Amino acid sequence: MADETNDAIDQGAERAKSATDQAATAAKGAADTMRNAADQARAGFSERVVDPAKRAGEAMKASGQKVAEGGATIGTKMIDQAEQNAREAFAAMREAAGAKDISDVIRIQGEYLREQSQRSMSQAREIGELIMQFGRDAVAPLRGAGEK
Repeated sequence: MADETNDAIDQGAERAKSATDQAATAAKGAADTMRNAADQARAGFSERVVDPAKRAGEAMKASGQKVAEGGATIGTKMIDQAEQNAREAFAAMREAAGAKDISDVIRIQGEYLREQSQRSMSQAREIGELIMQFGRDAVAPLRGAGEK
């Protein structure tokens, strides 16, 4: 009877071990399935959210750099134009200072005002073109980021 009891205990232990092995295999399979699903979700999130956000950030940085470059270019151009205008004004004043009579002074002033008017229009057009170009350059990286 002791042998039968030992056999029954061994069979019960075998069945318990078999059931435990099956449960462990099922749990491992479920864990693997969940890990794979999480990896797919992470990859999808990265593809749909993280990567576009990175591209947008890079585009904003490039756009900001273009704005800074454009601002510096326009500032430098305006300083160059102011220097040119000052040189022209002093040249006209020197010429007026050497005038023989008032009619020469009036002629010199008239020529200066006419030339300055033309120069101002040309300079305004030049600055306007620079502003438009730098605006196009500044938004180009942003447009490119939305297309990817």
